[in-house]
This record gives sequence, structure tokens and C-alpha cells, in this order.
Amino acid sequence: MTFRATILTLYPEMFPGFLGQSLSGKALERGAWAIEPVQIRDFATDKHRSVDDTPSGGGAGMVLRADILAKAIDSVSVSGGDDERPRLLMSPRGRPLTQSRVRELAEGPGAVIVCGRFEGVDQRVIDARNLEEVSIGDYILSGGEPAAMILLDAIIRVLPGVMGNEQSGVHESFESGLLEHPHYTRPPVFEGREIPDVLTSGNHAKIEKWRHEQALKLTAERRPDLLQALKK
Repeated sequence: MTFRATILTLYPEMFPGFLGQSLSGKALERGAWAIEPVQIRDFATDKHRSVDDTPSGGGAGMVLRADILAKAIDSVSVSGGDDERPRLLMSPRGRPLTQSRVRELAEGPGAVIVCGRFEGVDQRVIDARNLEEVSIGDYILSGGEPAAMILLDAIIRVLPGVMGNEQSGVHESFESGLLEHPHYTRPPVFEGREIPDVLTSGNHAKIEKWRHEQALKLTAERRPDLLQALKK
């Protein structure tokens, strides 16, 4: 099954961007996933192809119009209305993206991803088209396009057959709820710093124990919130 990503954006030329390179690019070439950027302005009704208007109640910035965005969303649904792909809106006020949500999305048929711009999106279209707001972090971007590409990068890499070594993804940060342990490779000594002896001991049980202890230590230092979540 091909993972189908439809991107609603004011800048379709930004896609696939870096997703057309490396592992994701090779996966795109062989059909493991597909991308369809759609220009929201194509659904504007005036000669200026306007898609935004001033916010009701006053305030700075502009707001993406509900009627135009709704037409764009409706246009990408497959015939018969049986498109089961989730509709996502990249938004700083959305629920934080997690690795578990990434895997849920990767197991599905794809996603319709709306890239917000301006001050925001009219709440009525969010409610009427059941858009799931997704955040990639507590900061503000100039638009949803970079966030959409990050979301897709996370999804694509866990699609079957994309990664050469499936175990590479299993042991990474967030897969177990912990940050990843430190890594080392040759040379054995770098600027006076040696590889920990346990990693060259050949004792796999001790190595796994050391890696788990290091992951716990790093998580406690940098992301104690993850440890609290594991205890729940």
C-alpha cells in the first residue's frame, strides 16, 4: 500500500523539497509513498485569487478563509467520499507530535495535510472538516510547510522497507519512551577521549545494560517529563 500525502499549501513549489533526497527520495521513486501538493489559491473566487481576510473582532494579521479552504479540502477527497485519510492542520496550538502518533499515521493510507499561513485559519473550517491540529514544537514558523515536511519525514522513515536496517529505528530516541544512549565508533581514542570499555568487551548483556542506564541518565537530565510519562 502506498502512503498518499496530499498537501494543501500556498507554496506547492516547496514540495517535495528535501523529502526528494536520500532514503525518502528513493522511497518516493519506487512508490512507497506519493505526494500531491495542491495550491489553495486555485479555489479563490475573485480575480486577485485572495484566500485571506481581516480577523473578525479586529487585530493584527490576516486569517485564512473557511469557504476557500473547505473547497480545497473537499477537492482532494477520493471519488465517492471514501477517503479515510486523516486531515491534519500544522499548527503551533496543536497536540505535540509523538513517535507513537507518527507510527499510527504510517500504518494508515496517508494524510491530507493543511499548511497554515498568516495569523491562523478560520475556526469554522477546522470544526467543519474535522482537522486534527498537530504541533512539532513550542515555537512559531512562518508557515506550515516546514512543519509538514518534518511530519512527513518522520512518517516516511518508518514505512516498511524504507530503512535498510529496521532495527535502526527501534533503538532511537522516543521509540522506547527514553532518549537514545550515546554512540561511539572508530578511532578508539579521539583527543584523549576513549570509547567506554564496556562497548568493546564483547559482552552483549553488559552492553545492553550500559546503554539502558545511559538512556535513563540522559532522559532524567534533559527530559524528565518523559520519565514521568513512563511512570503513569
